[in-house]
Amino acid sequence: MSVTAPQGSGNSSTFWPIFIMALGTFILGLTEFASMSMLPLIAASFDVTPSAAGYVISGYAIGVVIGAPLFMLLTNKMNRRTALMLFTGMMCIANGLSAIATSLPDMVFYRVLSGLPHGAYFATSLLVAASMAPMGKRASYMSFVFSGLTIATIVGVPMATLVGQYVSWRLCMAIVAVLALVATLLVYKLVPSSPVTKPTSLKDEFGVLKNKLVWSISGIIFIGFGGVFCIYTYLADTILVVTETPEYTISIAMMMFGIGTTIGNWACGKLADKSPVSTTGIALLCSVVIAVLYVQAAHNIWLLYLAVFCLGASVGLAAVIQSMLLDVSPTGHAMIGALVQCAFNTANAIGPWVGGALLAGGATFNQTGYASAMLFFGGFLMWALSCVLMRKRNIQFVKAPA
Repeated sequence: MSVTAPQGSGNSSTFWPIFIMALGTFILGLTEFASMSMLPLIAASFDVTPSAAGYVISGYAIGVVIGAPLFMLLTNKMNRRTALMLFTGMMCIANGLSAIATSLPDMVFYRVLSGLPHGAYFATSLLVAASMAPMGKRASYMSFVFSGLTIATIVGVPMATLVGQYVSWRLCMAIVAVLALVATLLVYKLVPSSPVTKPTSLKDEFGVLKNKLVWSISGIIFIGFGGVFCIYTYLADTILVVTETPEYTISIAMMMFGIGTTIGNWACGKLADKSPVSTTGIALLCSVVIAVLYVQAAHNIWLLYLAVFCLGASVGLAAVIQSMLLDVSPTGHAMIGALVQCAFNTANAIGPWVGGALLAGGATFNQTGYASAMLFFGGFLMWALSCVLMRKRNIQFVKAPA
């Protein structure tokens, strides 16, 4: 896994801890997205229909939604390094069990267990990264940790898919379990102790939910990021039915999405160090345009690659939005981390549902771009509302030194 170290620390003392935490997000990206690409193999293994095997994906999402708030609250007073070790240990056990599942119900249950630490690990690692960052560099440090997931979409998922196709999907699950075990040991050795000096009460954590600005900024994810999944879910069908190119071009398109995500994550983090609010608004408007252009770009494979690359770049806003949420709420950061992960998984459900409704009405696969554009624009409206609320409260964001 190759990532660019965040700048501004003046020494290398933060590189390895941040890198190890990025390894954890790489593992999470691998176990989540590789399961999607190997779904036909899992269905064949248990002799079930593809739709029935889809419960494997739903199970993971359910685990994320349950586990994110639950474990962030349960570990609220725990040393964050210890919490990270707990979460990577859970990844190891749950994916190991998935590798030896003997029936579909067992597999679904193990995927629920696999999803439980997902949101809590992301939220905790991003909080640790934020605490290690020098003034004005928090967004880029958080983006560095998030880059593990984006690199998983480029390198990990294609490799896992090949292993699943030519050896076994069970081996992929076992490899993830081993990587999680390695990550647990490395967290213990290389990530510094991170005690929670000012633990918040449950009242403070849940009090965050009364903050209208927290909900409006989170709404950017709830609604806007549905635009990403609306196109991504039906991308393979678009390529086969509309673009009419060979199946191998699907893998290339997925890789272009991953490359876009990685570059967008880095670029958005750098730009957001200067102006997170402006970066978010401009990126959302650009995403609306890209989604509309996707409808016509789908007729040419090279233009489609470019559109998918740009779509992936929009995912780079993830760490930026979480950084903004930390700024607008001085307390309740555990709940904020959980809320962000729930928002992404909700967007992962909304996007395909909106696109599916459009297809049921007679639209072609590439016309999901129109539905995606509407969702992105919905995210932009939530951004505009957030700007109004921030102006009323006179909220300013710390900028990186020139």
